[in-house]
Amino acid sequence: MAAEGGDQSITHSTISTNGINMHVASIGAGPATILFLHGFPELWYTWRHQLLSLSALGYRCIAPDLRGFGDTDAPSSPAKYTAFHIVGDLVGLLDALKIEKVFLVGHDWGAAMAWYFCRFRPDRVTAVVNLSAPPTRQSPALNLVDAFRAVYGDEYYFCRFQEVGKVEEEFAEVETGKLMVKLFTLFSKPDPPMVPRETRFRGLPDPPSLPSWLSEEDVEYYASKFQKSGFTGGLNYYRAFPLTGELMGPWAGGDCKYTVPAKFIVGDQDVVYGMVGMKDYIHSEEFKKEVPLLEEVVVMEGVPHFPNLVKPQEITQHIYDFIKRF
Repeated sequence: MAAEGGDQSITHSTISTNGINMHVASIGAGPATILFLHGFPELWYTWRHQLLSLSALGYRCIAPDLRGFGDTDAPSSPAKYTAFHIVGDLVGLLDALKIEKVFLVGHDWGAAMAWYFCRFRPDRVTAVVNLSAPPTRQSPALNLVDAFRAVYGDEYYFCRFQEVGKVEEEFAEVETGKLMVKLFTLFSKPDPPMVPRETRFRGLPDPPSLPSWLSEEDVEYYASKFQKSGFTGGLNYYRAFPLTGELMGPWAGGDCKYTVPAKFIVGDQDVVYGMVGMKDYIHSEEFKKEVPLLEEVVVMEGVPHFPNLVKPQEITQHIYDFIKRF
């Protein structure tokens, strides 16, 4: 299929997997494969710099639009967006492409799903490099939405995103391109992302200019895809997270760990790094116990929530320096 959204050497296809049709961007033909997983409000496109650079270094690079995003199918029910569904999509994708093992690279929700992938199917992962989001310590006894609400209140973005239909209505009040800029700006600050009910999403500030890492062309591409797909699929990741926790009973307690070689990267201005208790956890022995093959934690100075966009060359180098050893 013809290339879109950037370099002409990136090709696009649709793969049937786990009951949905998944859009996949790919480039390169090396013997080892890197599978890139994006977050919200992103698409495969967030990895365009790494796709080009790492394919040039000899890797086969694959970046899907995850379930609910872009040109991939978007079931309407939040219950269809648990980690089990997302990892199932990805395992099915690898099976369809006849790929036995991959290097996983994830950011935001993509990182969260990459950690679950490593827990559920470590046999399919050679190593993982995750950005921004460390493993989530979920169990049937812990509802993270309730925990966030207790710490930050009802106007915290994660809590606001639980409001099925309501948030979509508020999003629709803002032109999609402007909304993309508002969302990227909201998540690019270290402060807790708050959305007051009085001013709604339309009240989020418009930056005086786009950040250097986000061009008008980028905004237009994201907007064109979210105009077509809507935002419900992406929001359903937040809404399904408590259900994932309820289903994690078999992995709660005991000696269940992430037994895949791992590298973790976060910016010191990342909104996740600034969450209550997160910085302590990332630098704790507990993180190392849960991920016993964690080889490196990198904190990038002055970098916000989108390090793969803000510092694309540095992120590419971090990924390559780690995976080239395997």
